[in-house]
Amino acid sequence: MSIEQSETRPATETVSRVALDLQDERLIASNGVGGAVRAFGRRVRGGDLGSLPVIVGLVIIWGVFTILNQTFLTPYNIGNLLQQATPVGVISLGIVFVLLLGEIDLSVGSVAGLSSAIVAVIFVVNGWDLWLAVLAAVVTGVVIGLVYGLLFTRFGVPSFVVTLAGLLAFLGLQLFVLGANGSVNIPFTSPLVQFAQQWYLPQWLAYVVIVVVAVVYAITLFANARRRSESGLSALSTGGILFRVIAMLVLLAIAASYLYLPGGRGVGAMFLLFVVLVVVADIVLRRTRWGRSIFAVGGNVEAARRSGIKVSAVYMSVFAVCSFLAAIGGILLAARLGGATQSTGGTDVNLNAIAAAVIGGTSLFGGRGSAYSALLGILVIWSITNGLNLLQLDSSVRYMITGAVLLIAVIVDALSRRSRAAAGRA
Repeated sequence: MSIEQSETRPATETVSRVALDLQDERLIASNGVGGAVRAFGRRVRGGDLGSLPVIVGLVIIWGVFTILNQTFLTPYNIGNLLQQATPVGVISLGIVFVLLLGEIDLSVGSVAGLSSAIVAVIFVVNGWDLWLAVLAAVVTGVVIGLVYGLLFTRFGVPSFVVTLAGLLAFLGLQLFVLGANGSVNIPFTSPLVQFAQQWYLPQWLAYVVIVVVAVVYAITLFANARRRSESGLSALSTGGILFRVIAMLVLLAIAASYLYLPGGRGVGAMFLLFVVLVVVADIVLRRTRWGRSIFAVGGNVEAARRSGIKVSAVYMSVFAVCSFLAAIGGILLAARLGGATQSTGGTDVNLNAIAAAVIGGTSLFGGRGSAYSALLGILVIWSITNGLNLLQLDSSVRYMITGAVLLIAVIVDALSRRSRAAAGRA
């Protein structure tokens, strides 16, 4: 979608969403947990489904595969699933940023493949320090994103076209970097491979991390409530905050405990990195001026421009973030696979990363979604892949099922968007 097309998008839905947010905040502040439940019900009836469809879908998928194969829900398999999903999940997180603007990046797989090739060649073939190789790959990703942003904002080249060109160009550059052999193996003893394949948190450390997360979450909620109260706005009650914190603490503790049951390996360091990136991205999107600018531009680019937002800077920075995360994902792919090949970051990676963001709840129309869309969406896709592999079904079945799930997600998004627009006109 070009800037000119985005300028014609009406702001009615954005205004009605803000009004609905204010009503829900007042309801939660005055009625606590009961108010939160009623606010959630009202949002669902109004077409604002949030992450509900993907969570329900994930529960159904896990239930079906558990019935068909008892191995699916074992601690070892779930832990392995989380590790395998992480590299593509990181790439998908970058796609979320671009989709929030109503744009697309079709080259994330090629950028990931190129970054994996750069790390492997510089570290193994050229003998450079590992972290210099990682830095070179990351810088390459950022530069690619900035070039995309420049072509999009300065010359008006649609994101679909410029990133499609990048898909082809960087795939060719990946093959050139790898050379005639077409693959480079990274030593198993290197810290990069060890991090992706062997590093798991001790159980006590996992619980410490959970407690720290709960404390930080509580401090954030209390600080936000205090600021809102001082400004004369509705705010969460102490009981509501404690309920949220305790619920999160219990759920995370149960999930972590399950991964440490006999046969399980625990929480992988690479998956923890992914979760940290998702949390940081969520905070940036919801709590910073830049994050709010992304939603504003994605909702109505002309209104955002007239309100003083530097729209071109937002586009360039978002494309840079997307390619940066694609480069990180490519490095993790190389670490997970123990090397870089011509197929690293291929079609599967590209399409799964984009599909995960959409399936997870990020709207293709821009302005709606969250960082957690990448986490939920990639869990859905990798659960399907893992479950079908356990059933020893052909990959053709996986493609068809994933395509069907993606289509359902887009239909749900379109219908909920239509419901929100109707509610806004009412």
